[in-house]
Amino acid sequence: MDFNDLIPEMREWNDGKGIGIEAWVGCTGNFQLAVGYSVVFWPQFVEFEGYVLRKGFSLDSLRGFESQNHGERRPVEAVMNHLHIADIQRYGCEDLTRERVVYLGGVLKEIYQVKLAWQFPSKRFEVVFQDDDSEDLLDYQITFFQTEP
Repeated sequence: MDFNDLIPEMREWNDGKGIGIEAWVGCTGNFQLAVGYSVVFWPQFVEFEGYVLRKGFSLDSLRGFESQNHGERRPVEAVMNHLHIADIQRYGCEDLTRERVVYLGGVLKEIYQVKLAWQFPSKRFEVVFQDDDSEDLLDYQITFFQTEP
């Protein structure tokens, strides 16, 4: 992965000599964002009534999806756990591109797979990143669900 393609600004640093990704983050980021992104990139999962869900889920939403799916747990878990990649930076973000969404979705898929396997070693999950070449960047989302009861 050439991060210069995802972050062209890095090429402009050092009088056009460029800068590496970690140095760029160190120069342009801040600790408040780092703390916030930690929740996105190492999410908290909880068990609830046999479900594995992202922490902070809405019980009303869960009950609504249960009634719509007539007792089928997988689609309920899938919809409850979905995250639109574009929603990571929802407001006033003008640098959203398909390439960035696809990159972040792939990274999040790997993170979810590792974290779920580590946190719930006796359970099996499918982690899905929807990458269907849609023109609408809100269509790109990640989710997970248990594959065995």
